[in-house]
Amino acid sequence: MKTDNALCSEAMDILVKTLGLMDAERFLCMIKRETFDYTEWRRGQWNDMTVDEIFDQAAARYQARSATNN
Repeated sequence: MKTDNALCSEAMDILVKTLGLMDAERFLCMIKRETFDYTEWRRGQWNDMTVDEIFDQAAARYQARSATNN
């Protein structure tokens, strides 16, 4: 199990790599200032999609990233 500091550092690295520094900061500020229940948001995020649709979307994003990184 990671320490809290290690987890925060890794999460911030992922956010910055994925969103860029400005959007990562905006995301964190948005969560802090709003009454935002992340767990509840995640529960309902893919309610209208099947497992196959979620997998296909994830696979497409992975392939797009792999093509960009090569």
